[in-house]
Amino acid sequence: MHLLNADLHCHSTASDGSLSPTALAQRAHEGGVQLWSLTDHDELAGQREAREAAEALGIAYVSGVEISVSFAGETVHILGFGFDPDHPALVAGLAGLRAGRITRAQEMGESLAKAGIPGAYEGALALAPNPELVSRTHFARFLVEHGHCSSVHEVFTRFLKEGKPGFVPHRWAGLGDALRWVHGAGGVTAIAHPARYRFSPTVEFALFGEFQAHGGRGVEVTCGSHFPDEVAKYADMALEFDLLASRGSDFHAPDESRVPLGSLPDLPGKVEPLWSVWADTLAGRQAPRAGQPGALAADAAVS
Repeated sequence: MHLLNADLHCHSTASDGSLSPTALAQRAHEGGVQLWSLTDHDELAGQREAREAAEALGIAYVSGVEISVSFAGETVHILGFGFDPDHPALVAGLAGLRAGRITRAQEMGESLAKAGIPGAYEGALALAPNPELVSRTHFARFLVEHGHCSSVHEVFTRFLKEGKPGFVPHRWAGLGDALRWVHGAGGVTAIAHPARYRFSPTVEFALFGEFQAHGGRGVEVTCGSHFPDEVAKYADMALEFDLLASRGSDFHAPDESRVPLGSLPDLPGKVEPLWSVWADTLAGRQAPRAGQPGALAADAAVS
């Protein structure tokens, strides 16, 4: 169970990925993924397609989402897994976040126009299959396509971050709200890519402590943006806070992502994997399905 090739973090055209859920499932299959989750930003529209595609390919699937949260002045991402994607409170909470994204995107376009880059909002909108989820990634792709930068990485160096043209702060969900939405829908939660947040050790400790106090159960230890020393650090923090360890590539697009689906290193041996909460169902190669009697019993017990 510990060495299961699980990839529990990726994005489709339902948010800011470039591939459909079906195409992602095929890539996961080709990469040897045994347990997969689609975790679009604040959006559940791709869940049904992802599950059906995974099951057709023989991949165990667990529902997923990545929720935007404000904590100590920074945007933090919380991963949710194994929940009922039709749960009213979760659906309503995510809809509210998407509404806020539209206003933010319009303000980002205005900021870039003042910096001499007109039409960025309209261009980003044209690149977003889901108009409710125009994101910084869509703006970055627009800037690359129109020759303002040579790569998405350069965009995030020159634009769209604090102090640069195109940066617009946003107030997302509260940490407790996001966790309640997922836990109330029968799921478990994990902190996504913790090394990406610009927190001091004191604030990071506060994030982990508050997350645990609200019933959070995991942290992404091995992921596409973590280097080996960061993997080791967050494995230790998982043990310190009695959290389970998750693993996910954070795959967005073939030409943008550092790690292909299924190609991450294994979790460190000293941590307990997040998917241990689904041990009984995974033993039979049937991943938790929302609404099935008993399928989410493990989630409910630890959320």
